[in-house]
This record gives sequence, structure tokens and C-alpha cells, in this order.
Amino acid sequence: MTTVQTTLSGKNRRSAMMAAFMGLGMLALGFAAVPLYEVFCRVTGYAGTTQRVDEAQAATVQTTSRVMSIRFDSNVNSALPWSFKPEQPVDHVSVGARDMAIFLATNNSDEPVVGTATFNVTPLLAGQYFNKIQCFCFSEQLLKPGQTVRMPVLYYVDPAIMDDPETKDIKEITLSYTFYRAKDDQAVDAGKGDS
Repeated sequence: MTTVQTTLSGKNRRSAMMAAFMGLGMLALGFAAVPLYEVFCRVTGYAGTTQRVDEAQAATVQTTSRVMSIRFDSNVNSALPWSFKPEQPVDHVSVGARDMAIFLATNNSDEPVVGTATFNVTPLLAGQYFNKIQCFCFSEQLLKPGQTVRMPVLYYVDPAIMDDPETKDIKEITLSYTFYRAKDDQAVDAGKGDS
């Protein structure tokens, strides 16, 4: 084998290795894209994604005198045999004040069914200021046959919404949920509500 052939063979191996590493890197990015997108949405409120906060964070928020309307929207995917609606379709809250909304869910089937909720807010820009402290949407919910439960959402609107030039004029936020049938049967038992 000549020196030229050895050099060419080495270059081909390096090129093949680089192409393989690039392919593996792109595959890894493909798998990481969904979780990274979800983190991005949670952090920025992009696409109406709400924020999740704990009690300690919520305790430091100051209530303001500005009142905002919060509208509640509920939907159920056709594969889930449930009824789902807010107890009160609209609430008026002071920005910064904690408030609780209650949703009612009923399993209309004759078997236990696990549901999972997706959510967003509109206008989309309000997502970064809509904070949930507690929500049924944080885990899957199991309803027994014919069971009705009350599902709470504890939330507040961050007063920073009034300082953002793009959101300061928002007077109403719609919090929307859609329940889907869960892919597995592992869930928190929501059976602590009314039957």
C-alpha cells in the first residue's frame, strides 16, 4: 500500500467517523426536541403555557387593586367518556391575589377511566404571568364508574403583567383545559370529591 493510499484511507475513516457522530448528534437532538420545547414553553409562557409555582413563591406576591376577568373553558376529547365543566365560568380577581377555580368532572361510563388534562391561556402572551400553585392538571386523574369529582385550580396573575407593554392592557384571560383519555391506567385517585 502506498503512502497516498494510506493517507486517503485515513481521511475516509475520519470522514466516516465525523458523519457517524453528526448523525448520532442529530438523532439525540431529535429525541431531546420535545422535552426542550416543553421547558422553553414553561419558562417563557410561549403558546399560552402557564407557569407553575410553589406556596413559598406565591406567598411573596403583592395583591394589587386592578381587577381582571378570568374565563374558564372546558373540553373533553371524544375518546374520553367524561363530562367536564367549570363550576363558575367567569371569575373576577385582583391581580396578584390567589384565587381558586373548581371544575366538575363526571365519568359517564361503567368502568374506571383515567384522564389527563392539557391546558393553555389566551391571550397567549398572558401565559408567562398566569401562575398555578395547585392544579388537577399536574397529574392524571382516575374516576370510577359514574363518579363526579370537584377538581380545584389554585392560581394568581403575576402583577408584572401590568408592567409589560405587550400585556398591560389585557383585561381578560381565558384558562382552557382539554381532558384526554390517558395512555396508561396509573393515576392519582381523584375520588376525594362528591359522588
